[in-house]
Amino acid sequence: MELRHLEHFLAVADAGSFTRAARALHVVQSGVSATVKALERELGSALFTRSRQEVTLTAAGQALLPKARETLDAAQAAKDAVDRTRGALHGTVTVGTLTAIDLVDLPELLAALRARHAGVTVRLRAAMAGSAGLAQHLRDGQLDVAFLALPAPSPADLDTRELATAPLTVYVPGSHPLAGKHRATLAQLAEFPFIDTPPGFGSRAVVDQAFTAAGVQREVTVEVANVGTVIDFVRAGLGIAFLGRPLVSDLTGLDTVQVADCDLRWQLTVATAATRRPSAATEAFLALLRERHPTSKTFSR
Repeated sequence: MELRHLEHFLAVADAGSFTRAARALHVVQSGVSATVKALERELGSALFTRSRQEVTLTAAGQALLPKARETLDAAQAAKDAVDRTRGALHGTVTVGTLTAIDLVDLPELLAALRARHAGVTVRLRAAMAGSAGLAQHLRDGQLDVAFLALPAPSPADLDTRELATAPLTVYVPGSHPLAGKHRATLAQLAEFPFIDTPPGFGSRAVVDQAFTAAGVQREVTVEVANVGTVIDFVRAGLGIAFLGRPLVSDLTGLDTVQVADCDLRWQLTVATAATRRPSAATEAFLALLRERHPTSKTFSR
């Protein structure tokens, strides 16, 4: 068994497709298929169930998945150790990012990382399923590090460091009945339709938990995956929304309302999987992030 066999196996498992895996590996699809078939012959078991619509892991494939990641992580750690003796650092770090979160200047951070460690490649993965999806990808090994906005406390199987925290404020159109009220209870807010992100996003989880704890039902009439555009739907009069202050730069045509009966807070953290040792490339990324953001930033209302 070669490391290449495991690399191709993981690429197919992560992509759910031989075609997408080949594209990610920059090889022809027939090469990926041949490598996986060779691995299956060696192990004496099919690793994938193949159909025209999808490629899924068999029970044997699911059993191999974590061990394959551990093996490749160990091989990378061995290579990192040798590179350190030469004063060089090489490798790839895959980073999960949230949409419309500019508290961390990622372009500047990545430029500084390249200047310091030219041999490190960073791959960015956007949050298609919100913080919950990114957290699961950390656990699965598809990400090395991720920016998350999950409700406190952080999951025990993730190592997290807080980067920023801000109260969640309700934003309403300037012509809304709540405009000028300044404060309202959850029950009063629930009388109006909401704009929100889909389930799985951090702020959505915080707000849903608060309404459930209060025994109050609200109606989310519009779900927007890009949190940065939520305020545009509010400004258009389609509903009201909970947002952290850092996400709203222009208050034109808007008013804010504070929640009277609870304190809702949004927090941004950087996280790695507690069960996996970060590679040297990941440690370099985290070290630079600590330099740029040594303490958590707290926003007021």
